[in-house]
Amino acid sequence: MDIEDPLGPLDPDFAASFKRDDRRPPCQLYLISPLDVGGAFPDRLARALDAGPVAAFQFRVKGIDQHEAARLAEPLQRLCAERDVAFIVNDSISLAKRLGADGVHLGQEDGDPREARSVLGPDVQIGVTCHDSRHLAMEAGDAGADYVAFGAFYPTTTKDTKHRPEPAILSWWSTLFELPCVAIGGITPANAVPLVAAGADFLAVSSAVWGDDEAAAVRAFGAVLAGSGSAS
Repeated sequence: MDIEDPLGPLDPDFAASFKRDDRRPPCQLYLISPLDVGGAFPDRLARALDAGPVAAFQFRVKGIDQHEAARLAEPLQRLCAERDVAFIVNDSISLAKRLGADGVHLGQEDGDPREARSVLGPDVQIGVTCHDSRHLAMEAGDAGADYVAFGAFYPTTTKDTKHRPEPAILSWWSTLFELPCVAIGGITPANAVPLVAAGADFLAVSSAVWGDDEAAAVRAFGAVLAGSGSAS
């Protein structure tokens, strides 16, 4: 259901006057898996992670039981651990606990951050999808989330999206809150710069990496992020 943000519309010009706080770390890359992570995918993940800096990898599979999900996750989790990349489970608090994952990412229908914290403990990273809503993001922060995700900023084929925020929401969030924000949705090396400039702490990307040569894509994102960091 589409819920109107109680805070009302955000001035789209907010981003124009935004300047990133130098105390905030530079924007980083957050990979999200394709739905098919079997077969040769572990080799592809290794190539991607070895091609450039990646902060986190989200394991996102649908329509399989937890036993099968755990089997598929095991080699991917090991690759991430070897490279000091955070391994985040999408949607499932119970699977995150079973795997001893570094974190869990929750949609609005996937459970409460407080529940996740009580089950997973104090050190696990908890992220929450907040679409285009400042209200939902503030609620997530109050509930103990470690990061909030806004999107989809651009058209995406990875999942159905009803929400299309303006980059200004990243500027607003970064100005008022220390909690990191993730930009998601159709992000490519060609369209990423405005989101970094607006204040995104992480770029969450999937099809832009897995749709072609994953190593080349990670290198391209790395060049964008390095250039944006030196320009800020």
